[in-house]
Amino acid sequence: MPRILSTGAIFNKVLHPAGQLARSAAGLFLPLRCAGCDDALLAHERSICLKCVEDMPLTRFHNDAENPVERIFWGRLELTSATAFLHFDKRGMVQHMLHRLKYKGDREVGLELGRRMAVELMVSPRFSSVERIIAVPLHPRKERQRGYNQSQVLVDGMREAWGATAAGSGLLRVVRTPSQTRKGRLDRWLNVKDAFDIPHGSDLEGRHVLLVDDVVTTGATLESCAQALLRIPEVRVSIATVAHA
Repeated sequence: MPRILSTGAIFNKVLHPAGQLARSAAGLFLPLRCAGCDDALLAHERSICLKCVEDMPLTRFHNDAENPVERIFWGRLELTSATAFLHFDKRGMVQHMLHRLKYKGDREVGLELGRRMAVELMVSPRFSSVERIIAVPLHPRKERQRGYNQSQVLVDGMREAWGATAAGSGLLRVVRTPSQTRKGRLDRWLNVKDAFDIPHGSDLEGRHVLLVDDVVTTGATLESCAQALLRIPEVRVSIATVAHA
């Protein structure tokens, strides 16, 4: 019988010695800080210190077909499954990590969160059949301003651990929409309901596609993206985010 690796063992397989060596050398000149608590990282730590890793507010939603994220989309989308990796708490560790990712140029914490999400999902019966991973896109102008799409960084980290094929830029944001931050549920939905399109979706026909974003609140942006995907013949769509607010 083949040996089944624990999630911890799987995660250890994606820690590359060469990367650790480079990080150790960099630390001689500029101490690296934990994205969760801002303490200095030790040589063997990768973006998030061991204490913050142990204290991560894991949801464990991926094994629950009636979890709070899935319920957001009941009656709105025909999803295969939906989950969030962490509980969001204002002024807490998760907010700090996501702020570093989105506004401080800290891509490494996004890669690390992506790896850790993937390790959980790839061994879950509800997500293990995923064949394509797609990031919720930004409008090209906004991505140029930020320098990257934070959701794509998460996908890149997930692929390091999982290996599921990313679908690149096939899902496009076609309308630049105002910020969602201060909008209510209906206004959020109206703001993005026609904002996404897939001009070349044939590669996704009949596939199980995982749509990835940083945070789910009302689900309006994810709903709009998923609706565009669900127009592709025989596609199955699941959703995963770093946090549930």
